[in-house]
Amino acid sequence: MDYNNIRKKTRKVTVGGVGIGGDSKIAIQSMTNTDTLDAAKTLEQIKALSQRGCDIVRITVPTLEAAKTVKYIKDSGVPVPIVADIHFDYRIALECVKNGVDKIRINPGNIGADYKVREVCNACAASGVPIRIGVNGGSLEKKILEKYGSPTPDALCESALYHVELLEKFGFYDTVISMKTSTVPDMIASNRKLSALVDYPLHLGVTEAGGELNGLVKSSIGIGSLLCDGIGDTIRVSLTADPLCEADAAKRLLTAIGIEGQSGMNIVSCPTCGRTKIDLIPIVERFERRAKEEGIIDLPITVALMGCVVNGPGEAREADIGIAGGNGEAVLIAHGEILEKISEDNIVDVLIEKIKTTFVK
Repeated sequence: MDYNNIRKKTRKVTVGGVGIGGDSKIAIQSMTNTDTLDAAKTLEQIKALSQRGCDIVRITVPTLEAAKTVKYIKDSGVPVPIVADIHFDYRIALECVKNGVDKIRINPGNIGADYKVREVCNACAASGVPIRIGVNGGSLEKKILEKYGSPTPDALCESALYHVELLEKFGFYDTVISMKTSTVPDMIASNRKLSALVDYPLHLGVTEAGGELNGLVKSSIGIGSLLCDGIGDTIRVSLTADPLCEADAAKRLLTAIGIEGQSGMNIVSCPTCGRTKIDLIPIVERFERRAKEEGIIDLPITVALMGCVVNGPGEAREADIGIAGGNGEAVLIAHGEILEKISEDNIVDVLIEKIKTTFVK
């Protein structure tokens, strides 16, 4: 799949030095779960998320006191753009802009009178700070919810367009939109509908998706379906887990889709059957663990770990490198060429070393 040919070209918004939309790559986001008032701990987690592959990190800013952390983080030379998550109080948004935040996430309809929206728009425009409109199925406006009866895709879209109009009324167009719900089909349908109506970049995510496994499954279906449609410019895989897991999951999702330039190691391994004569399941587990430890998991290569000679050589032939199992041994194969035989005990060590010497510059 040539992703660039199917991806919808939205208007480009710049968050710090990271582009969202246009011809920019799909930006990976996560959110800290520290107490924002603990500025040092929040900064530490932001740096860890950046090292794990996040392009943008969001923090909650519930009070004016918490807005001071934004200044602390920015003054510390944080390596990624920072988004301030703000609800209801426009003064917090103004303080965050003053303190150097790179983007704010706010729903303009929730902050009150028009003059408050205008002040936020003017401050953001003056400082080059984009606004993300964050529509959530659990917090739709009362009138919209009464109209539709539940957070349907039409309800989510109407809410998003309502907030967009509030910003456009004051000449503000540096906007990103997200529409999230915990119901995967509704999340997909609402974003497809909105994508056909606007050219603003879209932030994709399934909210309240669950723990690490359930959340990854739901997010892969929701986010992945839309990306395969060419819809979406930035993503967050929301998990009830360590935020670092969100970054890992997002990278895995992009790798599974095979978006050029954003794909890490594609590990192809068989589910095993009665033909398998090597203990493949722990071999794959050890390989994945070692690939992370050795820092090669993000290499844009395909590695095949196949259990027998029926499908193994064919799959390994299509891979950059791989193994096909025999009876207590395996053959090392690169693009269909058999390089050597390996004993079962040495498969992971030999494969890791071959990848490092061949693909690591």
